Parts: sequence; C-alpha cells; structure tokens
Amino acid sequence: MSATSVVATKHLPSSSGRTKKTLKKALPARLNLFGNLLILAAGFILFFTFGPALKEEAEYSVRQTLKIEKDLTPPNTDFSIVIPKIGAVAPVFENTDPFDPRKYLPILLKGVAHAKDTALPGEFGNTYLFAHSTDAFYNVGRYNAVFYLLGKLEKGDKIEVYYKGEKIEYEVAEKKVVGPEAVKYLGKLGEWSTLTLQTCYPPGTTLKRLVVVANQINY
Repeated sequence: MSATSVVATKHLPSSSGRTKKTLKKALPARLNLFGNLLILAAGFILFFTFGPALKEEAEYSVRQTLKIEKDLTPPNTDFSIVIPKIGAVAPVFENTDPFDPRKYLPILLKGVAHAKDTALPGEFGNTYLFAHSTDAFYNVGRYNAVFYLLGKLEKGDKIEVYYKGEKIEYEVAEKKVVGPEAVKYLGKLGEWSTLTLQTCYPPGTTLKRLVVVANQINY
C-alpha cells in the first residue's frame, strides 16, 4: 500500500463515527416529538377532567349575564331536588350505599344519590345527598354534573326537595371543604331537620369534598 493511500484512509470517518453523528442529530428531534406528545396528553387529561365543570361555569355565567330563566320543573315529585340559584334539577335515588362504588357509581350516571341510613326528607335528622363522583379522571364527564356549581351557594340560598308529592324547603346555613374521610356529615347535625349536599372538589377531581348544609324551613 502506498503512503498516499494510507494517508487518505486515515481521513475517512469510520461507520461507527457516522452512526454517532446521525444519532446526535436525530436526538433533538426525537426529544421534541416526545415533548409534544406529553403536552398533547396533558391537554387531553385537562380537557376530560375540567371540561364538564368549565362548561357548567360558562353556561351559568351566560344565564346570569343575560338574565336567562332556566326551567326548574322537577323531573318528578317522588324524590327530586331543585336548586334555583345554580339551576340544578335532578332526580334523587333513595337508599344508596355511599361506601360501595359498585352501588353508587351507576346511580350517579342518572342523577343524585340519597345516602342509605340517613334521614328521608321531612323526617327528623340529616338527609344526605351526593353527586358527581368518579373512579378515574377520564370518567369524570360520564357522571351527572348537577352539583358542579354547588360552590356558588351561599348562606341563605334556598334548596327545594320533592318527596312523595310534597315540597320541602331548606335554607343554606354552612359550606365547607373537607377531606374524603369526613363522614360526620352522614349523621345527625343538630336538633332539627337538615339537608347535606356533597360533591367532589375541586370540580373535576376527587381530591376533597365540598359540603353544603341547609336547615329545613317549612314544617
């Protein structure tokens, strides 16, 4: 082999060197693609988690701004709830086990659940109703959105519950955010008839619980 050919050979890049350079050039593009996919996935999660709540908020704002009256006719008078301020109207399903997702999740697809072993409307004690709960973020939109705006309620706001042909009226007395383990609201809250409404908080998540307690005002 001549000296010239030896010198030329030394300047030729090896196949492994060319591969490393190719990978080095491709890495930023792959990282960029991966980053975009992560952003897209996060966008989908946010949409499915908070989309239903944002829709309810938008509709509420439009009604308030344009003074639009929503139809507040109860779906039945056997057991249903009407909350005029937030335009919530839904049937209520009696004696639902609040500790068994297999029992309450199918109910929450259709309306509001009445917790088993709590008082029935008109009875002495505490009537406990709950809505909007889910087993995973991607299922949030499947469940009834009737209590998404529960946080808008303030002391003095009215709630109507229809039970066995009668309308029972309540007035909001208290609103607070509690942990999922706070079960005291399932029991009696005073020496009078009360109504407790519960939903997940913040809307679209299952991190905590928003609880609204109201006192019966018509006997």
